Amino acid sequence: MLAELSIKDFAIIDQVQIHFREGLTVLTGETGAGKSIIIDAIQLLVGGRGSVEYVRHGANRADIQGLFYLDHPEHPAYEKAKQFGIDLDEDGMLVLQRSITSQGKSICRMNGKLVTLAILKEFGQTLIDIHTQHETQSLMDSDRHIDLLDLYDYSSMKQAKQEYHDVYQEYKKIQKRYESLRDNEQEIVQRLDLLQFQLKELEEADLQEDEDVMLEEERKILVNYEKIYQNLNDAYQALYGEQKGLDWLSHAMGSLETIRSYDEDLAKKAEQLTNQYYVIEELAFDIRNKLDEMEFDPNRLNEIEGRLNELNRLKRKYGQTVQEMMEYAAAIEEEIDQLTNKDSHLQQLEHQLKEIRKDVLLEAEELHKLRTKAAQKLKEEISRELNDLYLDKAQFDVDLTLLPGKDHDVEFAGQPVRLTEKGMEQVKFILSTNPGEPLKELQKIASGGELSRIMLALKKIFARHQGVTSVIFDEVDTGVSGRVAQAMAEKIYDISINSQVLCITHLPQVAAMADTHIRIEKHVHENRTSTEVTELNHDEKIEEISRMITGAEMTETTKDHARELLDLAEKHKKVIPAN
Repeated sequence: MLAELSIKDFAIIDQVQIHFREGLTVLTGETGAGKSIIIDAIQLLVGGRGSVEYVRHGANRADIQGLFYLDHPEHPAYEKAKQFGIDLDEDGMLVLQRSITSQGKSICRMNGKLVTLAILKEFGQTLIDIHTQHETQSLMDSDRHIDLLDLYDYSSMKQAKQEYHDVYQEYKKIQKRYESLRDNEQEIVQRLDLLQFQLKELEEADLQEDEDVMLEEERKILVNYEKIYQNLNDAYQALYGEQKGLDWLSHAMGSLETIRSYDEDLAKKAEQLTNQYYVIEELAFDIRNKLDEMEFDPNRLNEIEGRLNELNRLKRKYGQTVQEMMEYAAAIEEEIDQLTNKDSHLQQLEHQLKEIRKDVLLEAEELHKLRTKAAQKLKEEISRELNDLYLDKAQFDVDLTLLPGKDHDVEFAGQPVRLTEKGMEQVKFILSTNPGEPLKELQKIASGGELSRIMLALKKIFARHQGVTSVIFDEVDTGVSGRVAQAMAEKIYDISINSQVLCITHLPQVAAMADTHIRIEKHVHENRTSTEVTELNHDEKIEEISRMITGAEMTETTKDHARELLDLAEKHKKVIPAN
């Protein structure tokens, strides 16, 4: 959920800090008071397009900061945080910051780390879903409908989708190899010549496993030969000889041996020193042997330098290490075999392609069956929601259309179909709002009160499946009144049971349903306009709802009406959890 929002020098807002709670938060106020500006700030915070016009006149920059709590360990933001190296603590706290300078530059941070606007937007899509009267985001985008249908019945489809994805990727891999080998004869000949040249060069290099590492170590010793020899010799001379380290240790050992019989602890110390003496003596002999073995060979150093130069030249072409170059040589040797024995390999790939087509089609069919069932369930549920919103004459359907394929594609129900990463069908939500009218895609339906109700019905169902932290409605109730307004208010509250909801409204029915009511007011002080945000108590709620009912002078009658709306809202809240 969005827990806290801080805005500074943004449009007409001087500085405000708003604390949000779970459930339904309603923002009300006169037109132009700055309600939608707060939503604009949230949109920018989650990656929306910025402009210098948002910077308050006379300020150097506009600053927006939001604190989110991810209340579910499987929230998609966790995976994105891991992907982009953003630290999230075990409390799931995420702080987004965005600044827009008066020069138009945008600065974005997540938990203090600078990120690009694109990354901020990716995170934002998992946190906030904003629905305005003129913008419906994914619900209006028919390309997203297949994802929404899958989310609707995710538990049933999860395994089937994964199985289809795995076999589809293997199918595309084999298909790509087959088509690459089958087509473009001239390119194959050129490719074969290149691979043969590369293999010959690598074979002539006679690469040995890890030889670059071993040569570098040997080179280091030869380059530093004089320094190594001198210091080894100094170490040996300090240890071995009359009046040297071992001689003095021997003297100390003899002294302790003389008194070891007097005390058990002295005996232990004498034994320890004796052991250490022999260890150091062995080490001194090892140093002497190393000195005897050392020999500076300038010719060997030249050989190593030459070999390393040759290996570095090959690395620029074939890999970062000798191991990678050897693996590349093995891979191109296999490819050369495929290209020189093209016909037999084509037959083999064709057989593999034929077999995997059967598998991928079976998985696609299973996914199609599950989507057909889910589409029917979704159709029935949305029809009930529309009926609650007094759109009982509206007809909703989910159109599953098989993607037409070509002759070489897989066949389903006697016709070729095209397989994609998501399956073999296209999904579209279609609707008719009046009897006798044909079903149309959602984006082709005229806007207004009907569209607001339709989108609210869809949002009611999908909000609990999309996994977003917060849902924001910006005056989606425009153009409705009476019993429809009450029905929309109840639907908006129902959404807030599973997701935090922030709602800008002019409807008293919606305001009465709020768990938290915030009033936005505009003030002018010393010729400067500023916005003030106030969380209302119960009595202030009554006054604000009364103002929304009359739009003019409040009376006891309007206050009674406001109290009645609040009582009605409380009754609805008590009933809903039981459902």
